[in-house]
Amino acid sequence: MTKILACIDASAYAASVCDLAAWASKRLDLPVELLHVVQRKDAVAQRHDLSGAIGLGAKTDLLEELTKLEEADARLQVERGRILLATMAERLQADGAKAVASLHRHGGIVETILERESDARVVVIGKRGASHEFASDHIGSKIERVVRASAKPVLIASRAVTQPQSVVLAYDGSKAADRALERVANSPLFDGLPVHVVTVGPDDEKHRKLLDNAGAVLAGGPSVELTVVQGKPEDAIAEVVGKTPDALLVMGAYGHSPLRTLIVGSTTTTLIRTVHVPVLLVR
Repeated sequence: MTKILACIDASAYAASVCDLAAWASKRLDLPVELLHVVQRKDAVAQRHDLSGAIGLGAKTDLLEELTKLEEADARLQVERGRILLATMAERLQADGAKAVASLHRHGGIVETILERESDARVVVIGKRGASHEFASDHIGSKIERVVRASAKPVLIASRAVTQPQSVVLAYDGSKAADRALERVANSPLFDGLPVHVVTVGPDDEKHRKLLDNAGAVLAGGPSVELTVVQGKPEDAIAEVVGKTPDALLVMGAYGHSPLRTLIVGSTTTTLIRTVHVPVLLVR
């Protein structure tokens, strides 16, 4: 594992992604690969969709004109991406990132991230993409696909980012939560940061034992707080996060299958959407 993979687009989240990537780079002593993907449009499909609405006499000329416009737009997207990468690379360097390598690719965003993550310690992406950045009640359409498919922890940047000064660990004893706990206990990313472990449910022996086990794993850290809270998990955890200055929320991700998520919803997705701090998801 030799790098931080930071994935940016033209949204307002690009700066936050770079700020978090620089923070991770300094703590893990790793370089940053800055990735921007230009998605290819299916020109053939677009022509097929338009052909039935175009008169026979004008069809050939108009389709040729559309093709030229698509080619011009593609060149524009490439140039925009080049400028974006150069600007964000400068920001990373100014933030103290160990080293920065920029990569400009064409293709599918999710597929390209999965291709480039093989030697990454963590993948950093924005909470929303360029097409969703003004929809405050949504998250980017690619986030769940990336997290479910990725073998790496995914660090999701909120709109405004300050360097994390504390960790809120949402813990339920699941396998994914145990992996998140081990990462908080052992990764240099969290060295010196106070940790608040939160489990949701009745304040009974079962949940106290969960917390005691988590506290034992974290023993030796600078500060560990263990709390049982009641209520809906997404609401209770969000309330703790909101009361914790400069927090980073760490949690196991998507503990249920995609089909079950469609039926009962996802605490993971709800928390990403509602909290205003960075979220580290561990599969």
